Parts: sequence; structure tokens; C-alpha cells
Amino acid sequence: MAEVEEKKAEERRGSDNRALRENRGGRPNDRPEGRGDRGSDRGERDRGGDRGREQRGGPGGRGPGDRRPEGPPEIDIDKLINDSLYLDNQAHVVVSRMRDMDSGTKSQLRRLYNAVRRATRAPENERQHEFVMVRARLAYTIARHSLRSLDALERLLLQVTRKNDTRGYERFRDLFEAIIAYNE
Repeated sequence: MAEVEEKKAEERRGSDNRALRENRGGRPNDRPEGRGDRGSDRGERDRGGDRGREQRGGPGGRGPGDRRPEGPPEIDIDKLINDSLYLDNQAHVVVSRMRDMDSGTKSQLRRLYNAVRRATRAPENERQHEFVMVRARLAYTIARHSLRSLDALERLLLQVTRKNDTRGYERFRDLFEAIIAYNE
């Protein structure tokens, strides 16, 4: 009697599988039996469907796992040149972000700082080029070692080289020196 019921259950499952194959355009059902419709749910998640978009951060669909790291606000070059306390505060912000985000070593920072010092001492007609090369070196170090906390410094260095002002170069050097000191 149990055998008869088992056969009937198998026939029902077989007809269910045939119905699934017909709904899929005649493709055979590759999934093992008993998995139900979970495969379609998983496919929806893999394709990034609309489900749960509100939970992940609203209309943009950006959630904690998807969002870009929020960096500190841009460092204002004019404030940096004119306000020593602003420079000090920005150095603290960069160091605290480094401790939170990155595993940058002191020797990496020291090498970059030495390059900044050399660029500052370069003759005036070569100084901008030297700082452009420091920026390239900084960008390489950031990318190579995933030092996202130094992105603000790279953007600031771009502003400094565009302005091409001796005072701006010196203040950038001072900021970098403060970062080295606070990172000890």
C-alpha cells in the first residue's frame, strides 16, 4: 500500500516538473527535486532586482555594503594658507581617518613627506612639475595600498599645483608634517 502511494507521489512530482518545463519554453528542469521556486528568488537577488531597494538606502539603492566611503569634506586651500588652526584640525582629521580606514605604514607616509620636502626645495621654475610628480606618486601609493583616507590629500595637492603658489606649497608641506607628527 505504501508503494502505491509513493508511485502516485512520484507521478504528481513528474507532472509538476513537466508543467515547469512547459512554462519555461520546453527546457528541462536542471534543479534537483524538492528545491521549489527558490532558484527564481536567488536569480532575482543576483541580478539586483528592485526588491528591498528602500531597505538599502532609498531610491538610489545604496546601502551600507554598496556605498562609497564617505570622505572628509574637501580641504580648502585658501583656509589652509590663512589659518594655522584649520591646518591643525585637518591634520587631525586625516590621521583619525587613517586609523579608522587604512593600514598605511609610517614609512610610506615618511617617504611621501620626503618627496614633498624635496619638491618644496626645488627651484621655482621646476616646483610645479615636482609637485605634479608627487601627486602621481601619492595616487600610486593610495591605489597600491588602498589608502582611501589619503584621497583628500591627493585632491588638495591638485588644488595646490593648479594654484602654483609658493605659500600653498609650503602650507601643504606643513600639513603633511603635522600628519606625520600626529600619526606617531
